This record gives sequence, structure tokens and C-alpha cells, in this order.
Amino acid sequence: MSSPARIAVLYEHPEWFAPLFAELRRRGRAYEEWPAEALLIDPERRQWPELVVNRMSTSARWRGHGAGQFAVLELLELLEARGVQVLNGSRAYAVDISKMRQVEVFRRAGVRTPRTIAVNDAARALEAAREIGYPVMVKPNCGGAGSGVRRFETPQELMAAAGELDAGCDQLLVVQETVQGGDLLRTELIDGEILYTVKIDRPAGLYHLCPADACGTTATFTRVMAPREIESAVLAVARAAKVDAGGIECFVDPKTGEGVFYDINALSNFVAQPEQVLGFNPMVKFVDAIERRLSAAPRWGGL
Repeated sequence: MSSPARIAVLYEHPEWFAPLFAELRRRGRAYEEWPAEALLIDPERRQWPELVVNRMSTSARWRGHGAGQFAVLELLELLEARGVQVLNGSRAYAVDISKMRQVEVFRRAGVRTPRTIAVNDAARALEAAREIGYPVMVKPNCGGAGSGVRRFETPQELMAAAGELDAGCDQLLVVQETVQGGDLLRTELIDGEILYTVKIDRPAGLYHLCPADACGTTATFTRVMAPREIESAVLAVARAAKVDAGGIECFVDPKTGEGVFYDINALSNFVAQPEQVLGFNPMVKFVDAIERRLSAAPRWGGL
């Protein structure tokens, strides 16, 4: 049996990772592609790549790839048990696919987050919303790319829509306090270092904020300098979630300047036209991080 490539990329979206694959090829790095919707998870496998780069998306279900959503978690835990190094491992992925786990991460990191209640029966969303107070956001616990996110101003609106709410792949709905006003910031980091922050401007009611070319969002992204306190909070959140590379989003309270954190993206797509928006190509830095991990990985780990 021939040895596997030293790197495997676990992914789902057919277009988002073209820049990553292109940069790996440019550097002459051999890699395996592991499409998450068609996995073969064999506990008896003897040889593994030295490094697996997890780039699974929480929005896979809305593209017909929901079969990979929880299978990926099984695979990541198996890889870690076999001593394979994983970039964005099982802990980061488990947080990525659960808004409720994210709430706990924010609490452990000591940052502010909206009041959040989960329900597994849409009829109880009214009870949760009454506890929180209107307006409220209702979204799938395992969401992504704004899929299934809705805002309700009154109990009557929520009652009328209760039968159409999409609870996503784990059938858990999240009812969340609405943060009023303030800039929306997304901060990207790699290996405990801030890469950049962008301010997101969007039309009212738009929740699809994926910044990559293939996403097709109408939101705009402008590079800004985040306050030091928000950068420190982002790093604390990443440590608590064990996110190696990703994006963390918050609103800035216009009264206090405090970050109100609401989303952790272990899979985070860099902005389109990065040289124009950021002044550099973050994919180069991401592959630099992959190569650093590879140099530290045990040779043909997991045998």
C-alpha cells in the first residue's frame, strides 16, 4: 500500500477551496482531497496523512451535503485518537456547528453575548422569545451562511411563522436577543495571532455574510483596526474554542464600545479580492501555518 500524502484537506464546498489548493500546488505540496459528503471512516486504517486540515462548512446541509455534517466529527475524533495532527480539530468543529456551545465558549472567555435559549419544538419558541423580549432572532443551532435566520418583531409574527421555521440538521432552534445598532466586525486569526478585522456593511435583513467570491453576498467588507479590547476578547474566545484558524464576529455596543460576540467560524472564508481590501493575500499566511504544522507533525503519524 502506497503511503498517503502528508497533507489531507477535509472540505465540502466545491469552489471555496480553489485558492487553498492553488497555493498548495504553487509550493509543490502534495495533498489529498477528502470531500466530506463521501467519507470512508475506517478505524482499522494503518496509514494516515501527517496533517489533516479541517475546512468543513456548517452550511453543508443547505447545499445537499448534510451527510457530512456529523460524520466529520466522528472522523476528527478518530484522527486525534490515532495521533494525527488536525488543524481545527474536533473541539473547534463541535463549537462551530452549535450556537449553544458557542454561548458557553463566550461565557468561559468572559465576553458579552446575546441572551440565548434553545428549543427542540418550534411551538416553544414563543415561550423563549417571551423570556428574552422582542425583537428576537430565530436561527438553526447548526447554521451557516445565514441559512434559516429570521427576525421577529412581535409574538404575532413569530406565531404565524412557527410552522415554517427551519431547525437545521440537529433539529434545534436558537432564540436569541437582538443586538441593537453598532458596527458589525469580523476578526480573522491564525494560530493565536490576529490576521485582520473587517467591518461588515449589509442591507437590513441580510444575514448571508460569507465574504468569499463564491458566496455571492451583497454585504461589503472594509478593513478596520479593531479596538485592542475586542482583539483581546477574540483571542480569548479562540483559545476557549480551540480554534486554530477562523473568524469571530461581534457587534460593537454603540454606548460602551464593548464587543457583543455572537458567532464563531472555524471555517472562515477570506474576503474576495484580498489584495485590494486587505493589502495582502491571507491564503499565503494560511498555508504558511499549514507548513509550520507539518514541520512539527510526527512523520507518518498514526501508523
